[in-house]
Amino acid sequence: MGEYRTQMKIIGDILSTTRDDLQDEDGATVTYLIRKANISHSRISTLLKTLVSQGLLERGDYQGSNRYKISQSGREFLQAYNSFTKFADNFGLNI
Repeated sequence: MGEYRTQMKIIGDILSTTRDDLQDEDGATVTYLIRKANISHSRISTLLKTLVSQGLLERGDYQGSNRYKISQSGREFLQAYNSFTKFADNFGLNI
């Protein structure tokens, strides 16, 4: 059985997806993020609201649907998160 992901890991996955996986400038749809993060609609909705309110994601409207893009603060957060994750891994800790 696989390991459960922490909320921090899921947030890292969402931010990474909005930074790396997008082909266009319009941002990621909720459906796309649900598939990539492999979590329920209700859970991702809560996380997206939090990430937007904290300034880590930007929400936009494109052709009637909400789209999400990583902000500059989100990029800085993700960089720090990745650095800390590598640091913790060196000590055998899971974040």
